[in-house]
Amino acid sequence: MDLTPWLHRPFLDDTFPLPTSVPFTARTAAENGVGRRDLAALVRAGLLRHPIRNCYISAALPDDISTRCACLRLVVPPDAIVVERHAGWLLGAEMLLLPNEHLSALPLTMDLPLGRGRLRNKLVDGGQRTLLPRDITEVHGVRVTTPLRTALDLGRQRWPEPAITALDALHRLDAFTVDELLHEIDRFKGMRWVTTLREVAPHTDGRSQSGGESVIRWRWKHLPVAPPQPQVEVRSRGRLAFIDVGNADVRAGVEYDGEEWHSAEDDRHRDDVRRTWLNKDADWVIEPLVCADVYGPQQRVEEVIFAVMAEAVRRTRGRGA
Repeated sequence: MDLTPWLHRPFLDDTFPLPTSVPFTARTAAENGVGRRDLAALVRAGLLRHPIRNCYISAALPDDISTRCACLRLVVPPDAIVVERHAGWLLGAEMLLLPNEHLSALPLTMDLPLGRGRLRNKLVDGGQRTLLPRDITEVHGVRVTTPLRTALDLGRQRWPEPAITALDALHRLDAFTVDELLHEIDRFKGMRWVTTLREVAPHTDGRSQSGGESVIRWRWKHLPVAPPQPQVEVRSRGRLAFIDVGNADVRAGVEYDGEEWHSAEDDRHRDDVRRTWLNKDADWVIEPLVCADVYGPQQRVEEVIFAVMAEAVRRTRGRGA
């Protein structure tokens, strides 16, 4: 199909042979002359989103709960229950899907009720688990595990960093307290990776605004330095700022500059102005990190934390002299 008429437009319009106000499947696209290569090109061009496997939607539509439910209704059996990462995504918890997952969507995580067997196809990572009635809610006609049950499932992972990232993101929905989370853990005694859940759950804090912040805070907690807090409030000379992860006693902070909010020139300028003020007027030592610093093979989170803490302590001693 010749995509030229649309590739140079800011969004798809009514001349496009597929609906632009609702999601559609790859099969519907093929029936209307738009093949998989065409769909991939439109996703790369930013004209379509590919939020879950086999589902496409105009990038002009909002990524809200209603739209997410409309996507899921296309591929979810009526009695299936969306669980784990996709449950969190549906409920509005950001950072649960992998970076750029919209470009190569992974199978949906969903279960069928006990006795219905397992979902087995290329679209679904399905299984069965024991769910109590209070573990299930319904959002715009889609059955999904509650925020609390989703947190209990996603907290049981092999590694603590993705677990604390998920717990922070779900706690941010303000649908359960940390005490409620801790109270439920014994339900899963003896199950796989419940030790990870026990380890990370007490540190759950929905004030973290990104997965990078959660990981930085988690690593900082395990270093022999003054402990961190998320979103530290700083006021100085009538100005207000929040530092992603920091310690107010020594005025040391580390921030996570995710690509979405910190890659444009205006964003970088705003960050520079803000951090210059924090340094000169509020006397804070701030160091930003990007994705590769936190998750890549050359990650340097601990190195940066030690560096900012050392400089902050040096300044603290100078102020007291």
